[in-house]
Amino acid sequence: MKSLLRLIKYMRPYRWEAFATLLLLLGVVAADLAIPRLTQRVIDEGIKNQNLPLIVRTALLMFGVAVVEALVSVSNVILSVRVGMKTATDIRSAFVRKVQTLSFGNLDRLQTGQLLVRATSDINQVQMIMMMSLRILTRAPLWAAGALVMLILTARQLAWIWLAMLPFLFGIITLFLIKARPLFLTVQQKLDKLNTVMQENLAGVRVVKAFVRAEHEKQRFARANDDLMADTIRVFNFVVVLMPLMMTTVNLATAGVIWFGGNRAMTGELTVGQIVASVNYMIFALFPLMMLINMTAPLSAAEASAGRILEVLDTEPEVQPPAAPQRPADPAGHVVFEDVCFSYNHGCSDPAISHVNLEAKPGEMVAILGATGSGKSTLIHLIPRFYDVSAGRVLIDGVDVRDWSLADLRATVTIALQEAVLFSGSVRDNIRYGRPDATDAEIEAAARAAQAHDFIMAMPDGYATHIGQRGVNLSGGQKQRIAIARALCVRPRVLILDDSTSAVDVETETKLQDALDNLLHTQLAHRSTVFVVAQRISTVLTADKIVVLDGGRVAAVGTHAELLAQSPIYREIYESQLGNRQVLLGSQSGGMGNGTTTG
Repeated sequence: MKSLLRLIKYMRPYRWEAFATLLLLLGVVAADLAIPRLTQRVIDEGIKNQNLPLIVRTALLMFGVAVVEALVSVSNVILSVRVGMKTATDIRSAFVRKVQTLSFGNLDRLQTGQLLVRATSDINQVQMIMMMSLRILTRAPLWAAGALVMLILTARQLAWIWLAMLPFLFGIITLFLIKARPLFLTVQQKLDKLNTVMQENLAGVRVVKAFVRAEHEKQRFARANDDLMADTIRVFNFVVVLMPLMMTTVNLATAGVIWFGGNRAMTGELTVGQIVASVNYMIFALFPLMMLINMTAPLSAAEASAGRILEVLDTEPEVQPPAAPQRPADPAGHVVFEDVCFSYNHGCSDPAISHVNLEAKPGEMVAILGATGSGKSTLIHLIPRFYDVSAGRVLIDGVDVRDWSLADLRATVTIALQEAVLFSGSVRDNIRYGRPDATDAEIEAAARAAQAHDFIMAMPDGYATHIGQRGVNLSGGQKQRIAIARALCVRPRVLILDDSTSAVDVETETKLQDALDNLLHTQLAHRSTVFVVAQRISTVLTADKIVVLDGGRVAAVGTHAELLAQSPIYREIYESQLGNRQVLLGSQSGGMGNGTTTG
């Protein structure tokens, strides 16, 4: 139970409520243990002596004890639920905060489906056990210990029967706890798999329908569902043996008390009332152990779940904040890559990026070109420290990005990712997501620059229009333009467009580039350094610097004219996309976006 005990620390803020819950629990146990003693009194002093007033008084006292027990028990349940819910809420909050600190590398290994199960099902398992620990799990040992004491006080000769059963009972409990935990861990892992399949199925429902793969997805889900069912049945087939075994033990103990007690009663050593009370105390002493046996399954499940939660909480972010953060007084957006290597497997074995040396001066537009898998996105993800370099360093204004505070770095560097992710809420809230204090005029200016204003105004409520989950009610191009507007609204020193116009038509892209040039280089108080990852060569013809990547290495750097003359790779890309058509170069027309064609 090490994992569960580690999570108990989240109960500390509510320790006084938990303490009050335990005090109420003591009252419940005391009331329970008083009833057999009062029953003995009715039998030995009331019925035996035909003392009706004593019987009535004792019966009324028993009724009063039962009422008090009911009130105290209800109060105990209310408080235990409050403590359990508050503790689970804190664990869930800590879990989400931890996930927010994890780097892209951590999240690559912890799949979304697994994280969702851990944040919901696993934490719910722990929450249930914490509530039960303030009711059943704590009540059981108190009840057992109190019943043993009362059994000794009532009939010492019969107490040894209960004591003889203890080693056997605890052996059963220990065995089941040891065997059940790995079984429940397997069930939670199968639940992970089921949740992942379901998430992929729902997120990719359009692809499934487009490729007529509904039957395949049904079968895939059915396999995961059947695996979960089979393992769950296997667990409960194991656990279900426990109750009959415990009931047999209880019945044997009861039979032993009656047999030995009956012999003593016939010789006058014990009274009938003592035997009845002893049987009750025997059941009271054994029943808590039965309760613990019933809790074996939830306990094992909760222990497995707690371990999975702690696996996330104990994960160290691969991107660590610096001990002494540095920040240039006036960032200008000067980006330098110095002999940078990066591997997703750590170190520089099998590198995705190898020995990259590159400089982007303030205000420059740097385009990144290359075949699929050449390392374009990987390279620009190193600038805002989504990943840390394996070797070399990335500098912004002379300061290693690892020495910037993450908040300052990502306020200076803004990225429009290749996959445009939008959040449920209004269009306005999505655009000002990175800058909540942006005015309506600034939001509109960013949207106009991103060529999003016209289609936004065509929506029923304009900028107040509600966007569905992940922008489901928008086209791919609309989502990309809102994502670009979100990046522009921050007014960054370094702007990264990671193939963020792939779903936009060429005409709109041309207008977008012209507007970006006007916004970034004219309307703003500073010239932003812009990195553009592009698939269409027409997008980057007028860039100040074009970087051609090949196999994670820089194959060539230069302007369009220079690369056309010097780089076979660039020339091949150019000819494959534009052929021999004449392209008006930026030097002839000026501006970022004046060199595009309909190619």
